[in-house]
Amino acid sequence: MQALAEIGSLIARHAAYGSVAALPGLRLRKTDRPTEPVTGFYQPAFSLVAQGAKQTMLGGRSLRYRAGQYLVISIDVPIFSCVTQASPQQPYLACSLMLRPAAIATLLLETADHGRDTASTAGLAVSEAPPELLDPMLRLLRLLERPDDLPVLGPLLEREILWRLLRGEQGTLLRQIGLADSRLSQIARAVQWIRRHYAEALRVEQLAAVAGMSPSSFHRHFRAVTAMSPLQYQKQIRLQEARARLLASAHNAADVGYAVGYDSPSQFSREYRRLFGAPPGRDMARLRSQEQPGGEAA
Repeated sequence: MQALAEIGSLIARHAAYGSVAALPGLRLRKTDRPTEPVTGFYQPAFSLVAQGAKQTMLGGRSLRYRAGQYLVISIDVPIFSCVTQASPQQPYLACSLMLRPAAIATLLLETADHGRDTASTAGLAVSEAPPELLDPMLRLLRLLERPDDLPVLGPLLEREILWRLLRGEQGTLLRQIGLADSRLSQIARAVQWIRRHYAEALRVEQLAAVAGMSPSSFHRHFRAVTAMSPLQYQKQIRLQEARARLLASAHNAADVGYAVGYDSPSQFSREYRRLFGAPPGRDMARLRSQEQPGGEAA
């Protein structure tokens, strides 16, 4: 498709900047080789692949998406991802846009388009990008070459992109982000609580109360959205936080394990190895010899 090819060309030209100051939610990515799976904490976002392919894993769910497809992430989730198709001749090219609940809610209020609340909708999904979505995305990226126009026209095109997403296959996910009383928003409140209190003992009854749901309903909907139980989710948050601390400082593994909520160094090392494929010391040596892991949706 001509529009997708031009989108890829613009990403390739401007990807060195990574993000765009005039439109903070826009991210660009270019990679000329496949990557190893890395962990990252993803916030709600829309990501479009212009060239190459990528794989994203959440809990036991794996999604592969390629050029001409887009990914929607509707809730804060810890994800493994890797670029699976890229080369110096045909690099992986993608762009992403953060999904702001306030912007989505404004569209829903103005149009009275609340759709229906599908409680069991997963927290991420892939679809083919139709021409009516590619068009505003292309016009937004063209503004990168007219930076004086970007602060004024960028938000208008962001709004058009959100509208196209709302009217598309993943509209239910978008609506749930914008509706304060949706099941997704209720689960999001519990997710935020876990992120703030990841080092504390977790009680499902307390989380259910935060979400305003019964324990049985909360557990069912939490797993449907995140592909994990609340305890599994907390474990991933703890281990990702531990990995970030180890990478950023000279603390020993036992101290970091205690700091993120583990009572036993052996349990911490065992679960760290299970998630990241190597014990903390060996994992740090590997990471420091490579690029540092990132959490970008593109």
